[in-house]
Amino acid sequence: METLEVGRAKLTWLNGGVTFLDGGAMFGVVPKPLWSKKYPVNEKNQIELRTDPLLLQIDKQNFLIDSGVGVHKFTDKQIRNFGILEQSKVEQSLQELGLTTHDVDGVLMTHLHFDHACGLTKWQGENLVPSFENATIFVTDVEWNEMRNPNLRSQNTYWEANWKPIEKKVEPFSKEVEIVPGLKMIHTSGHSDGHAIIVFEDKEEVFIHMADIMPTHAHQNPLWVLAYDDYPVTSVHQKEKWTKAGFEKQAWYTFYHDAYYRALKYNTKGEIVDEISRQRYQYTD
Repeated sequence: METLEVGRAKLTWLNGGVTFLDGGAMFGVVPKPLWSKKYPVNEKNQIELRTDPLLLQIDKQNFLIDSGVGVHKFTDKQIRNFGILEQSKVEQSLQELGLTTHDVDGVLMTHLHFDHACGLTKWQGENLVPSFENATIFVTDVEWNEMRNPNLRSQNTYWEANWKPIEKKVEPFSKEVEIVPGLKMIHTSGHSDGHAIIVFEDKEEVFIHMADIMPTHAHQNPLWVLAYDDYPVTSVHQKEKWTKAGFEKQAWYTFYHDAYYRALKYNTKGEIVDEISRQRYQYTD
C-alpha cells in the first residue's frame, strides 16, 4: 500500500475496488483525441477508475476519506454496466496495517454517489449494517438531504442501502467543518450540489483532496469537467480556485479514482514536480 506523510498526517491508500466507466462521460465535452492522450481507454471506450479510500492517521485518530464500492452491493447488470472487476478489500487492507473497522474514528465523505458510499454499509446475514461501527460520518447537509430525497436524475446514484443503516452516525455540516486542527472539509458544490473537498495544512505542508472536481490527474485543466457533474460551471470555478491556491503552496493533490497516481505535487506553472504512483497489478475477482 502506498503512503504519503504531510506534516503530522499520514495517508495510506486502501483497496476499495475498481470501476471502468465511459471515458466520454468522465471528460464531458473534451474531445476524445485530447483526453485519451492523458488517460488510456480500453476497447469499450471505458477508463479505469479506482475507488480507493484514503486512511488518514492524524493526532492518534484514524479517518477514512470516502469508503469504496463495498462488497456484494451490486446486481450482475450493475457489475457489467459499471465495469466492476474488483470489489472492496478495505477490511483486509486495514488488517494488514494492524487495524480493524472498529478502529476507524470517522469517515469524511466528499459526497455520497454510489462509487464513494457503497462501502459505508455491509451485509450481516440478511441485513445491512454500518461498515465502521464506531465512526462518525461527516458530510455536507446539502448532500445528506439529497441522499435521502433524490430527484429523477440523482436517484440512480443515491441509494437507500447506503444511507439508511448509517443515518444515526451521520454528522452533517454546512459550509465547512474542522475535523482536527488544520484538517477541514469545505463545501464546493459542482460535481454534486453537496460535494466537498478536504484541505489539510500543517505549517507549510499541505494536501488537498479535490475528490470528483478533479478525479484524476488528467482532469487538471479547469475546463475538463465530467458529464456527470450536476453543476459543471461551478466545478470549473472551484477547480480553478483550489488549483491556483494549491500550486502556490506546493500542495499535494491526492486522488481516490486515479488508476496511475495516488498523489501529485505541482509548481506554480502547473507542472508536476513530485509524485506517488500507484502500484499496478492483475485483478483477481
